[in-house]
Amino acid sequence: MVPFPRFRLAVPVLAFGAVLALGGCGGSDLSRSFGLVRDTPDEFTVTTRAPLSMPPDFTLRAPDPGAPRPQELRAPNAAEATLVPQAALGGAAPTSPGQQALVQEAGPPAPAAIRQQVDHDAALAGESRSFADRLMFWRTPPAPGVVVDPQRESQRLRENAALGQSVDQGETPIIQRKPKSLFDSIL
Repeated sequence: MVPFPRFRLAVPVLAFGAVLALGGCGGSDLSRSFGLVRDTPDEFTVTTRAPLSMPPDFTLRAPDPGAPRPQELRAPNAAEATLVPQAALGGAAPTSPGQQALVQEAGPPAPAAIRQQVDHDAALAGESRSFADRLMFWRTPPAPGVVVDPQRESQRLRENAALGQSVDQGETPIIQRKPKSLFDSIL
């Protein structure tokens, strides 16, 4: 029996130790030094100052040290002017006849839960598959959601228009996918 050389065992152990040591050294500092982390300014500490300009008359009184600048808005007033521009401008202007006609031609208002529906659909479409999933399940999955039957949907919309109903009344006709057989799912 040939003796087992010690250095054959030491090389993998040292390599494993080096990988562990280098893995512990990573973190955010390493990614920051390579420029992978973007430092953005804090939006609550960024302030704006009025630009400097030459006064038209040089006989102005000297400013008081530490006194607030007269042309700057206080922080609460600036926040209100940003969030509610009508408050800073002195109220909302009345809508013009053109704006009223445009709003009437826009059609019925959107459903109340439209944002949640759009967010849900975007989350379904945005899910990415991992490398292992792509390797094991090589077929592209069917698109999420349902397929609307265009002829029957057009007929339903025409019937609703003829009856004076809104477009969201009634069931939307969809195309049902037939279930795959065992043989189809394998291939």
